[in-house]
Amino acid sequence: MSDKIPTRDVTPQAVGHHTPPATVQQEMYAKRRHIYVREIKGLFQRLRRGANWLLMLAFFGLPWLNWGDRPLIWFDLPGREFHIFAATFYPQEFMLLSWLLIICAFGLFFITVFAGRVWCGYTCPQSVWTFLYIWVEHRLEGSRNRRIRLDREPMSLDKAWRKTAKHAVWLAIALATGVTFVGYFTPIRELIVDLPTLEAHGWSYFWVGFFLVFTYLNAGWLREQVCIYMCPYARFQSVMFDADTLIVSYDAARGEPRGARKKALEHAQVRAAGLGDCIDCELCVQVCPTGIDIRKGLQYECITCAACIDACDSVMDRMNYPRGLIRYTTENALEGKRSHVLRPRLLGYFAALTVMVGLFVWTLGERMPLGFEVERERGQLYQMTREGRISNVYTLTVRNLDDRDHDYRLEVSGLPDLTLDTDSLSVPASSSRRFAVQITAAPEVLDLPSHPIQLHLQSHQDTDIRLERETRFIGDTRR
Repeated sequence: MSDKIPTRDVTPQAVGHHTPPATVQQEMYAKRRHIYVREIKGLFQRLRRGANWLLMLAFFGLPWLNWGDRPLIWFDLPGREFHIFAATFYPQEFMLLSWLLIICAFGLFFITVFAGRVWCGYTCPQSVWTFLYIWVEHRLEGSRNRRIRLDREPMSLDKAWRKTAKHAVWLAIALATGVTFVGYFTPIRELIVDLPTLEAHGWSYFWVGFFLVFTYLNAGWLREQVCIYMCPYARFQSVMFDADTLIVSYDAARGEPRGARKKALEHAQVRAAGLGDCIDCELCVQVCPTGIDIRKGLQYECITCAACIDACDSVMDRMNYPRGLIRYTTENALEGKRSHVLRPRLLGYFAALTVMVGLFVWTLGERMPLGFEVERERGQLYQMTREGRISNVYTLTVRNLDDRDHDYRLEVSGLPDLTLDTDSLSVPASSSRRFAVQITAAPEVLDLPSHPIQLHLQSHQDTDIRLERETRFIGDTRR
């Protein structure tokens, strides 16, 4: 099969010109060009690095922190409990998680409308880990030009140890990432002991290996390919852009025509000679992690990391030109029009986000720190006691979602003369317990085979903590 698509030149020909349209071959796939990212310093890179180190500190550090006798953040899948700081959530509260994800989505939409892909450049995990891997590469293999020369050189002892050390550090970071990720689901203090002794669960080894492999591949080898071809956000984010969205852009009106010039020339002399401010040094291209030329206009590959801004500003400083040839701006501002910060789409996202966050916080504040479920024993419908009463057995699941122990009073209603074999239940803080409870009723009060009854559970420590559940009491009306 050919890897090229035949295309035809359909450009309109001049009248009387009968030359047939030329047939050309166009590549179906663009061959990947390895990007040697140049290290640059500047305001936005300091902000980005600060955000990156803070996020990595949070990711690698949180599993080691405890809240009482449990991890601070622990998604206990076997126990079906999700501990986040002082709160414990259960599968029945999955709606809260869905709500939180929707809030995050609208937050991303709001940020995108306001400042484009700033999420990608500063906080996206793919970008954070890729920049970390590039940082390691700079430390072990040297500057951009040194790395280019190193790759072109034949294998030597110096090249071998640098390459080996780089990949060893990459793999170590990937391993730490995998172990830390699993540490959010299995207490990490136990995990790091069980893994080397082969006592950890099989799924732990699987997920550690999974994240080791894909962290190493995505951040070390694929890098910009993930952002350009694999990330769906890169494709649909343009739908949320408008002419007032903050973007990283090159000011062509000021920079063109570009070209080399003597540094001794004053800025006014350069402009009088018909040259723009861009000296065509291509430093903005060399520092770009996705390898684009920002001077070609807005491109979906741009992750708004602002490395090109810092690079261009450093050149402008050396040339004694004003900064801002490449800057955060808007399409309207580049065209000399007025930019509008407050606009309907942005205000709409902000209003929706504010309402959802407000309702979510209110729901958490009003959340009853108690879970209560009732299930009838399925093995037997009912029994007769020695006293001639009809007995039903129920399994109660009580979840104490509070950060302190609670004693609960259990009551039943719905039929006359109902009795419980126990009316007091105790559950430790952030724990769940199952109780078998027997409820009896006199046969003469049953006029139907099945009656609705209500179980009431209330805390002794806080009378506002109470729940009610309805179930069925079954008996034989023929007695």
